[in-house]
Formats: sequence, C-alpha cells, structure tokens
Amino acid sequence: MKQIGARQEAGRIGGTGPCGRELCCATWMKNFVSVGTSAARFQDISLNPQKLAGMCAKLKCCLNYEVDDYVESFRKLPPKDVQLQTMDGDYYYFKADILAGMITYSTDKNLAANLETITAQRAKDIIEMNRKGEKPETLAENGRAKAPKGPVDLATQENINRFDSAKKKKKKKKPQQKPQQKPQAKAPTESKKGKPQNE
Repeated sequence: MKQIGARQEAGRIGGTGPCGRELCCATWMKNFVSVGTSAARFQDISLNPQKLAGMCAKLKCCLNYEVDDYVESFRKLPPKDVQLQTMDGDYYYFKADILAGMITYSTDKNLAANLETITAQRAKDIIEMNRKGEKPETLAENGRAKAPKGPVDLATQENINRFDSAKKKKKKKKPQQKPQQKPQAKAPTESKKGKPQNE
C-alpha cells in the first residue's frame, strides 16, 4: 500500500483541464511543486478559489509556469501607490498589463474615471518630473491633450440600404438573325444512260 495525494490521484484518474487539454499531471508532469497564492498575485489574477483550483481541488500547477516572467516584468513597472500629477489633474494607478508594460491610470482613486493608458517608461518620466516640481500637460507621450470626442451618430455612418440585395436588370437578348443562304444552282441530273439531261 502506498499513500498518494490529491494531485497524484487526479493524475491517475485523468481528465481535461479548463484549458481544453489533457491534464498535465496525467501526461508529462511527474514532480509536483508546491503552488501558492503569491503566484496568482504576481500575475494579477483574481483570488477566486473556484477559478484557481484544478481537478484535484488544489491550486493549479500551471500557475507556476509563467510566474518568473511576470516577476521580472513587474520589477520594471513603477510602484502602484505613486500618484501622477499633471496640469489636467491627479491620476491614480488603476490596472496594468504586466507583460506588455502598459499601465492604466484613473482620475478617481476608487472608480474607473477618465482612464488613460501609458507605457511604464512614460510613467517613470512623469514621476521623475513630479519629483523636480514639474507637471506635464497630460499623460500622453507627446504631452498634448487629446481632442475631446464628440457624439457619434451611428445612423449617418452607414447606408441603411446596405443589406438590400441590388436587383440587376436582366438584359433581353435579341434573337440572332441567321445569315441568309444564297440559293445554289441545281446540278444537272444524269439520265439512266449517264448523260446529263438539260432542264
């Protein structure tokens, strides 16, 4: 008798994971490394037990696959608690695309209001400017304010008859006139004796 854990049991039973592929523990994974919730925090995944748990009711092993890349990319981002000050107003950290290096800031500390997405390098530049007592005009890369978007009338953008099938008029084919054949002269008929008979 050998006692096995929940991960080994799921590997022996097998099945399909939420990714649509066969379970890693049932195919190629032999050594099981401990998985913690810190891996989900680094990847900015919501800590929902139902989504983080695998077929074995434990944390998914695949949470450890890309955590090293996320940790390295996270170090390149500015800190979350830093407030960006511009001529338009103050911006607060809202969310970030860690691998792409893009950060979204909001003018409200708790709500998504007037969201602006900039690169991590641009955020660092603004933080450095704020330390020197300078304020850029906006968060945009070129420092220019974006033109306000006016209301868009969707009815004027497209033709309402664009889905109607165009009816093509069929051209009536004119009957082709056959070329008139010229009457051919009758060849002289031969008599029974082989001599041609004159008509």
